[in-house]
Amino acid sequence: MNDGSVAPTVPAGASPRAPQPVAPGAEGRRKRLFVRTWGCQMNVYDSGRMADVLAPLGYAPSDEAESADMVILNTCHIREKAAEKLFSELGRLRPAKQAREAEGGRMVVAVAGCVAQAEGEEILRRAPWVDLVLGPQTYHRLPEMVARAARAGGAVIDTEFPVEPKFDHLPDAAAAPGPIAFLTIQEGCDKFCSFCVVPYTRGAEFSRPAAAVLAEARRLVAAGAREIALLGQNVNAWHGEGPDGSPWGLGRLLRALAAIPGLARLRYTTSHPRDMDDDLIAAHGELPQLMPFLHLPVQSGSDRMLRAMNRGHAAADFLRIVEKLRAARPDLALSSDFIAGHPGESDADHAATMALIREVGFAQAFSFKYSPRPGTPAAGTALQIPEAVKDARLAEIQALLRAQQDAFNRSRVGLACDVLLTGPGRHPGQLAARSPWLQPVHLRGPDGVAPEALVGRVVPVRILAAHPNSLSAALIDADAAPGAGMGQPEETEVACA
Repeated sequence: MNDGSVAPTVPAGASPRAPQPVAPGAEGRRKRLFVRTWGCQMNVYDSGRMADVLAPLGYAPSDEAESADMVILNTCHIREKAAEKLFSELGRLRPAKQAREAEGGRMVVAVAGCVAQAEGEEILRRAPWVDLVLGPQTYHRLPEMVARAARAGGAVIDTEFPVEPKFDHLPDAAAAPGPIAFLTIQEGCDKFCSFCVVPYTRGAEFSRPAAAVLAEARRLVAAGAREIALLGQNVNAWHGEGPDGSPWGLGRLLRALAAIPGLARLRYTTSHPRDMDDDLIAAHGELPQLMPFLHLPVQSGSDRMLRAMNRGHAAADFLRIVEKLRAARPDLALSSDFIAGHPGESDADHAATMALIREVGFAQAFSFKYSPRPGTPAAGTALQIPEAVKDARLAEIQALLRAQQDAFNRSRVGLACDVLLTGPGRHPGQLAARSPWLQPVHLRGPDGVAPEALVGRVVPVRILAAHPNSLSAALIDADAAPGAGMGQPEETEVACA
């Protein structure tokens, strides 16, 4: 995502889509597709769409790389040592690919995503057994690339930024999304923060038309989604053409999405402070479907560092935005990103970051040591901070953020709120859910009702206890739970009170 944030990823080895029927005319047997996804939620979305475009060729998702006919490694360049992790994975795949060839078969190995975009030729040099290298703007051309690789018998690389938007060439999503679905509405970044590779790997900012977003959202809801998370490198920079041809901002798009019957919840990530306009802030107070949780990266509390990072805002600007958001939605919880040890950071700059964290108070946050990204302005400066200093500053930041997260979770205990049931829990009869603030919640379902039958329902609960990374709760009215929907019992409110 923008600003170096990293969001939850598909678990290693997990398939992003359910198996799909082989299309008429596809090769004789069902072929197996394994997708490994690193990084942000946009990569999760992209992995699912790659599975969609390959389904007509007969590819159905598999949980095992070694037995797959095609393996896609969808990469992220944000985290440290991303390329090394990729080459380690490619090294593990090489014997399986060679064994398949010795049996007269073939395993197609593809590298996709931001590392592919940034290091395409280097990937082929270091791992010549790779068949396909494709950037994040080209995966709609995957079927063509697979055919080219089969005809030519050599590697195919496509890391261009095509003129045509890839979304115009993608099929509708082929599988039910589950109760929570991701929907990419914006890609690319024009901000050029000093530490970030996204403008170079994802290209300039592009916003999908509102009509296309609304159509995809309706399909997702019809397929069973109750919550939709809008995605973008700078998602709140979205400015799309409305159905009437007029320009829309994200606030107006959220209002249109909230009107879709059956859509209970909305979220969006990741945002940039420079794009938080008053209309979007007002939407947080107007739309009960828009959950009271916002990820808004600030990176540093020091104005000197914010200038060095080319963030385009000061600490006071961020604090004013937070004040407006909390005035619009008093129960809003905030998450953010912080970088420890950006080149040139002094002890005073670090202290300013700690002061901002204390002043705002965060329910969650991501924090990282600065690590150079080739080609970015900060990577070439002589003002690099010693690793030991970065380690110490990061430890201080994380200790404070952990204490704030624990305090926020404890503050939920005893409150009534609605949760979205997402699936069975770890124990018999247990349900997993999500709070309005994106916290995992665990509760017991009503006796005699299979947890699977309740997935996708929004039900009222009372929070009983806070744990390091989750909450436990109890249904307020267990007898009503099997039929519970958006209705609120008298003792609950739209969000936790």
